[in-house]
Amino acid sequence: MKNRFTKHSPIAKALTIAGSDSGGGAGIQADLKTFQELQVYGMTAITAITAQNTLGVQAVYPMSPDAVRQQIESVGTDLGVDAVKTGMLFDSEIIRVVAEQIRKFDWKHVVVDPVMIAKGGSELLRSEAVRALQADLIPLSYVITPNIPEAETLTGLSIHNMEQRKDACKALIQMGTRHVVLKGGHDASSGSQVVDLFYDGSNFTEVASHRVDTRHTHGTGCTFAAALTAELAKGTDLLHAVSVAKFFIQAAIVHSFGIGQGQGPTNHFAFGELVRA
Repeated sequence: MKNRFTKHSPIAKALTIAGSDSGGGAGIQADLKTFQELQVYGMTAITAITAQNTLGVQAVYPMSPDAVRQQIESVGTDLGVDAVKTGMLFDSEIIRVVAEQIRKFDWKHVVVDPVMIAKGGSELLRSEAVRALQADLIPLSYVITPNIPEAETLTGLSIHNMEQRKDACKALIQMGTRHVVLKGGHDASSGSQVVDLFYDGSNFTEVASHRVDTRHTHGTGCTFAAALTAELAKGTDLLHAVSVAKFFIQAAIVHSFGIGQGQGPTNHFAFGELVRA
């Protein structure tokens, strides 16, 4: 296959600021796999190291705020960043450092995935950090990608139907983000469909896919947000980037590996294999 890259050809670059998942299905590992599949150069700032597998999170070892700051500084002052994704940020101190660095480098395409709870139920964001997320990071975001429980925590609203999801989107816009993708995987009322709701502050767009009956969904939120970030890094229009991310994660779920004794990871290779087929 012909290599489209030459020695001097530019490549889009994306930075993920998130936790490390030793099981490889979520966090930094999922983000880098997704960036690679979408032909974007991936860079990292690790906020915490987790010991986890498909059965759950066994331990979390947070980085110091200074360690997070220095990682971001090292990337930002040398390599350049076209888009940024934030994932697991652990506590308010790290959130404030991340916000400080985003302002310093004036990064515009910031995708905030407000990771709070692992699939197995382990807390990945301390409760005191929610306010920092609301006050310091969401106003800097270009798009935020919460699932329904995360949107409920951030807005204080109960979400049981599409109208309530729209109200939550409006509340998130009022916090300062420019766009919202409220993911619908937790909405059982949509039946055989998973309907994500995109809101740009004026118009709502529903992006639907077939619901897959599987327990192997570890890292789906990270992967979706990473795919969205990669497309933004390449200059893709946001709504089209949402569609690509939706297709990417749908393929990854449908063709999951089925490994592990619990909630296994998705297949980050699947999108590329389908595109090349």
